[in-house]
Amino acid sequence: MIKARIPAQNPQGANLAEYDAARTAFSWDMVEQEFSWYGKDRMNIVAESLDRWAEDPQKANKPALIFEAHGKHTSFSYQQMRKYSAKWANMLDFLGFSAGDRMLIFLPPCPEIYFAMAAAARMGVMFCPVFSTSNFYELEIRLENISPRAILTNPDLVEKISSDFAACLERILLISGPAPNVFDNETVIEGMAEQMEDGFPAKPLSGETPLYLIYTSGSTRPPKGIVHTHRDMTGMLASARWVLDIKPDTVLWTDADPAWVTGTVYGAFAPWLCGVTSLVVGDHFTAANWYRALETHRVTNWYTTPRVLRELMEAGKDLPSRYDLSALSHLCTVGAPLMPEMIYWAKDSLGRCPHDTWWMTETGIVCIANLPGMDIKPGSIGKPLPGIEAAVLDENGEPLSALSLGELALRAGWPGQMSAIWKEPERFERYFKNGWFVTGDIAVEDEEGYFYHQGRNDDLLKAGDDKVVGPFEIEQVLCMHPAVAEAGVISKGREPGRGVSYLKAYVALKKGYTASNRLNYEIRAFLSVNLSSELLVRELVFIDELPKTRSGKLLRRVLRAWELGLPGGDPSRMQD
Repeated sequence: MIKARIPAQNPQGANLAEYDAARTAFSWDMVEQEFSWYGKDRMNIVAESLDRWAEDPQKANKPALIFEAHGKHTSFSYQQMRKYSAKWANMLDFLGFSAGDRMLIFLPPCPEIYFAMAAAARMGVMFCPVFSTSNFYELEIRLENISPRAILTNPDLVEKISSDFAACLERILLISGPAPNVFDNETVIEGMAEQMEDGFPAKPLSGETPLYLIYTSGSTRPPKGIVHTHRDMTGMLASARWVLDIKPDTVLWTDADPAWVTGTVYGAFAPWLCGVTSLVVGDHFTAANWYRALETHRVTNWYTTPRVLRELMEAGKDLPSRYDLSALSHLCTVGAPLMPEMIYWAKDSLGRCPHDTWWMTETGIVCIANLPGMDIKPGSIGKPLPGIEAAVLDENGEPLSALSLGELALRAGWPGQMSAIWKEPERFERYFKNGWFVTGDIAVEDEEGYFYHQGRNDDLLKAGDDKVVGPFEIEQVLCMHPAVAEAGVISKGREPGRGVSYLKAYVALKKGYTASNRLNYEIRAFLSVNLSSELLVRELVFIDELPKTRSGKLLRRVLRAWELGLPGGDPSRMQD
C-alpha cells in the first residue's frame, strides 16, 4: 500500500466535514425525515424529486436535465420534467401499462430515456435500461429473463430483436419513425406523449416496489438481474450529498450511460432528489468533447471513470489549459482502480484531485469513498459512509484485523442494497453470511480505516507461506515502472511443493518505449525488488491494450481465457 497522503482540499467546506462525529451520531432515520412519506410505507421517488422541486418557486425553473449532443443542447426545468414525465405516464397507461409491469429501454443516450424512467417510476412500472451497443445474444438473454410488456427503442435497433422474443412482446415502442416494419407489433410513439394530459400524480407505492432492474456481469453464469426499489431514495440522497459533495448550485455531470447503474442513480435520480442540475452528454468520447462540455456547462461536480482520465492524460498535457475549467469544484471516479499517477495528473492539469469511490450494482449506492473532507491516500477506495459498516472477512465470515487480506463485506440492511436477483432467489441468498453482505471483492483495511481494493475473490495470489497478495497490488507496483502504462496479472497455478503462486503478467507500455527482452527482464526484476522476491513471474507479455469493460475495469477472466486458448469475447461490449 502506498504511504503517500494528499491533504483534503477544503475539509471544512465539505458537506460531510466531520466524518467521525457524523458516523457516531448518524442514523438513516435522520435522512428519512426529509421525505413526505416519513413514518409511512407509501412512497414514490418521483414525488420526492421532480414533483417536489417543481412545486418549489425557487427550484421550479431550475434545469433538472441538460442534454447535449452534436453541438446542441436542450434544457428541461423541474417543472418541465414533471410535465413530460406525467405525459409519458399517461401515454404508457394508454398503451396498456400498469403498476407491476416491466419495460426494457434499449436506446442510445437521449432525453426520451429520462422521460421514460421518470414516467415508469411515477406509475410503479419497473424499467430496465440496456446498452444500445448490446449484441443480439445480450439482448436476447435480458428479454427472456425479464419478460417485459414492451421494449422502448428506435428504428435503427429493431433488427437486434430476435423474431422469437419480438413475438412475446406486446409492443415495440419506437421513439421516432418511420417504423421499419420488421415486426407486426411496432408502434411509433413520436409525438404521442405531447397529445396527453400533463397531470399524473405519482402513485403511492410500497417502499419495496421495484424501481429499476440492471444486469451485471456473470463471469461463470448468465448476467444477474439486480432489482432496486423506491426505498433506495434514502441512500441515493445521502450518498450524493456526501460523496459527490452536492450543494444547491451544483451542476453534476455523471458521464455514464443509464444502462450502467452509475448513470441511472447518479445521472438521474440522485441529482433530482437533491434538486440540482444533471448534465447528460450523448456524444462519443473525445478529449475535446469532454473538456468542452465541462467548460460550456460550467460543471461543478464531475463523476467519471479512471479510463476517461487516462484517455485525457494521453491526449496531451497542454489541452486542458485551452479550456476554462474553473467551475469544477469536485471530481470523483468509479469503475476501475484509480492509479496514483492519474491523481497527480488531474491535480496538476484539472486543478482537482479525483476522489475514488467503491460500490456495485448490487449495493445500489456508493458505500465506500474518499470523501471530500478526508485526506486522500492514493490507491485507497476510502472509508465507509455513515450508516455503512464495512469489514474484511476470513473464509469463515469472521472479521479480520487491520492489514489482513480477505473478502470485503458490508453489514446488511442499508437503503440501497439490492432487494432481489430477478427470478433467482438462491443466487441472491448467497450474498449473505453471518449478517454480512459479502461482495466477492478482496480488500485490506489499514489502521486508519481506509480500505484498499485488491481484485476479485478468485484472483488471490500466494507469495510465501503466509503472505497472500491481491492482483491489484501487483499491478500497481508494475505500473510504478516508468515504462509501464497498464498491467494485468493472472495466476498460472502454484509452484509444486512450495504452494507459491506463479504468475503471468500482461503489460501495455507507455508511448516512447519499445518491447524487448531486456525491458521484460527489467520489469520482472523491478516487481521482485519492490514487492516480494517470492512472487514468481514466469511470463511477462507485452500487449497493445488490456481487455476492459466499457467503464475501464480490467477483465482478468479474458486474460485467463487467452491463457487457456479459449475465446474471451469482445471486451468492448462487456458490461461491469
